[in-house]
Amino acid sequence: MQETIYYSKNHEWVKIKGEQAWIGISDHAQNALGDIVFVELPDTGTEFEAGDVLGVIESVKSASDIYCPVKGTVAEVNEILLDEPEQINEDAEAAWFVKMESVVLPDDHDLMDADDYKRFCEEE
Repeated sequence: MQETIYYSKNHEWVKIKGEQAWIGISDHAQNALGDIVFVELPDTGTEFEAGDVLGVIESVKSASDIYCPVKGTVAEVNEILLDEPEQINEDAEAAWFVKMESVVLPDDHDLMDADDYKRFCEEE
């Protein structure tokens, strides 16, 4: 089964494989935030629509909402990040926040592939 990675304008990434998805923030976002000190994540079983606030991430600079780029249900939360949020700074692309199931990518989504996201970040 093919894996597809998309990026949102809010700097989240979503890795989709079948009806499952993993969600995190981009390396660009973690660089902008600085040292991450806290992450608030949803409970397993919580349902989200694309665009809903999924959680909160706090750094020494500021706090930011994490937005859900797809529709789905939280199947697993990366509990390690609750105790070790600095892992996001170490490797943002590997430090996923939640794994979702029953994922639906909206037909009218504005998610970008890696090349489009890179251009988006350069223009920002």
